[in-house]
Amino acid sequence: MKLAIGNDHAAVEMKKEIKAYLEGRGIEVIDVGTDSPQRFNYPLSGYRAAKLVASGRADGGVLICGTGVGISLAANKVRGIRACVCSEPCTARLSKQHNNANIIAFGARIVGVELAKMIVDAWLEARFEGGRHQERIDMIQEIEDTQGLRAADEL
Repeated sequence: MKLAIGNDHAAVEMKKEIKAYLEGRGIEVIDVGTDSPQRFNYPLSGYRAAKLVASGRADGGVLICGTGVGISLAANKVRGIRACVCSEPCTARLSKQHNNANIIAFGARIVGVELAKMIVDAWLEARFEGGRHQERIDMIQEIEDTQGLRAADEL
């Protein structure tokens, strides 16, 4: 498995710990973030990681900024990306099972390192359930493809 990891200046130390944790699990990590505490704009690493995932060069991604929100917003602008902010393991697990999230994000100012590891584990170990959830993923894809949703346009 190969994961992209991205971060901003607020998440340098957490990124280093999560990267080492993933590598310790035998996962190859492509680091597109920063190692500097100097100001770094999270959209850059969010976009870079998302492009790696969308192109198939990475199997998924882990993004970390102050809250996880900004960096996930940037990643979600890339076609085919479903990045979810997770502050606890249950959301991480469900984001994969129900939404087939291909990127997770969390905040270095929101969760501690040990909780972040639990979030990563829950996401990695979960499997997409398909079925009724696939129909919803298809609807999201339709919105992305056409900038609209036929069922909603009927309103």
